[in-house]
Amino acid sequence: MPTIQTYTAIIVGAGPAGLFAAIRLAEIIGGGDDILVLERREKPARKLLLSGSGQCNLTHAGEIADFLGRYGGGAKAESAARFLKPALYAFTNEELLAWFRARGMEFETEDSGKVFPADRRATSVLKILQDEAYRLGVRIAANSRVSGISVSEGFLVRVEAVTADAPAAPEPAEYRAPIVLIATGGLSYPKTGSTGDGYALAASLGHRVVPPRPALAPVYVRNFALNPLAGLSFHDAGLSVLREGKRVFSAEGDLLITHEGLSGPLILDASRHIAPGDSLEVNFVDVAIEEFRNRLDAELKANPRRLVRTALADLGLAKNMAELFCDLSGITKEETAAALPRAKREALCCFACAHPFFVARLGTLEVAMVTAGGVDLAEVNPGSMESRIVPGLFFAGEVLDIDGDTGGYNLQAAFSTGSLAAKSMAMRKN
Repeated sequence: MPTIQTYTAIIVGAGPAGLFAAIRLAEIIGGGDDILVLERREKPARKLLLSGSGQCNLTHAGEIADFLGRYGGGAKAESAARFLKPALYAFTNEELLAWFRARGMEFETEDSGKVFPADRRATSVLKILQDEAYRLGVRIAANSRVSGISVSEGFLVRVEAVTADAPAAPEPAEYRAPIVLIATGGLSYPKTGSTGDGYALAASLGHRVVPPRPALAPVYVRNFALNPLAGLSFHDAGLSVLREGKRVFSAEGDLLITHEGLSGPLILDASRHIAPGDSLEVNFVDVAIEEFRNRLDAELKANPRRLVRTALADLGLAKNMAELFCDLSGITKEETAAALPRAKREALCCFACAHPFFVARLGTLEVAMVTAGGVDLAEVNPGSMESRIVPGLFFAGEVLDIDGDTGGYNLQAAFSTGSLAAKSMAMRKN
């Protein structure tokens, strides 16, 4: 067995949280020569390159206080907000942007509040991180899968080299450090290296892991009748989630109809509240069903000879949606307002304002943007990101039981928790 190499700190995972933690730690202690980052993949931060469809929605504009309600996780509804508050306030969205601006990056903010690099390239974000790590002397060991961590004179980290085309696996390496940070990400997009290794490592050290599940996932609908409308999107659609007849969640936002169900920011953000077997009600128009009913009645009464599907389209529905709703309501192409029975009028109102959908399943971890579940927040100190169970062990990023809404909230959490962990690791070192 080769000689065990010793470092000041070992960071498991070179995604945004781990890479940024290494950089921040090196900045604080004056260099990264004694900081080792172990990355399972050949190159770091593969998942970062997919964020924002490759454009990297880095964070969100606005007050940092507004971020707190944008996260799920923990035992109670407000658990994630309480947990993340110290990290987000210690390294805010404005501080994150300032850090990148100081290294030559400019940004664009969309009307929605999403913040992107001006060149719309995630590769530019990664290049700055890699260049800074290199400048500070941080050692990044790629193709290095951590197979085990044990508490022994600090921590003993066992690493197996990942060599897909080698005739035989090389001898495992071992490293020692008084401080270890696990920042391995979740399980979503496993081809990028998010394979859940961090969960097993945390569990082996005594931590409880909340079972991982998809978050920011599309919804697939049973007997979906709107597939002819695939690609149609809506602003400020309304959504209600019903479980056993009770309304458990409601929200408004942008929605997209797909070939098999529903997606878009509204559905993705709500997916943490949706389970197979739930019923959804969607309002595709910008008014309540009572007002829509009054408008439809007034339109039909004022133009009794008009075709129903033409009148419906004039109330704000896309033409193809108006025609499909008429078909689903049993309204013929020649049916006029004067001949329309009230039962069919009511069916149109329900389709437009309270359209029922029955959830067959959610998107799997292969397509979900992030992972819900992870290392139990109750076992991690939110003021330091240090384990409450194992002194010297830290966590950051998606490996924790935290999942954020779309719009840059997940990346901000990764950078903020990584930054706070680095600060705390430096204090423990001293």
